[in-house]
Amino acid sequence: MITSAAWFVLTGGVGAVLVPWWLTGWRLRRPLPYWSVAEAVGILLIVAGLIPAVHVFVQFVRAGGTPMPGAMTGRLVVTGFNRHVRNPIYLAAITIFVGEALLFGQLSMLLYAIAVWVGAAAFVRWYEEPALAARFGAHYEAYRRAVPAWRPRLCPWTPDDLGTRDDGTGAGI
Repeated sequence: MITSAAWFVLTGGVGAVLVPWWLTGWRLRRPLPYWSVAEAVGILLIVAGLIPAVHVFVQFVRAGGTPMPGAMTGRLVVTGFNRHVRNPIYLAAITIFVGEALLFGQLSMLLYAIAVWVGAAAFVRWYEEPALAARFGAHYEAYRRAVPAWRPRLCPWTPDDLGTRDDGTGAGI
């Protein structure tokens, strides 16, 4: 649990606090009239991004691990937001960064969000997916076929969809 909490604080602190501070200096700009509407949407996106980020970290702790690369859980975590999309933490981070771009009214934050998505997509494709396939085999491949990587499903996937049983903790997969 301490490792997950430290990883959450480190990655969240650097990605959502330190880098945006470097890019914006916390200066709010209003590039267009009525930008306050965009700022309000930005705040909503930041809050909306925090919810899955925190929830998924909790799911990993409950599964006895962390989402930190190199410290995988002993079982495939397919609960909560992971039932809708395979990369909920990355999507949550990108949502937060787009929210910050709107809040601060700065293009640099939008470019940062795009760069993070490109980096995350490459990391997922060339490291995470092969590592998960090697560790969890057919279970991961079934999950990968059923749950999109970047576009959330409207209806949550359950392992029962493939004839497996899951008690809600991810232990069945």
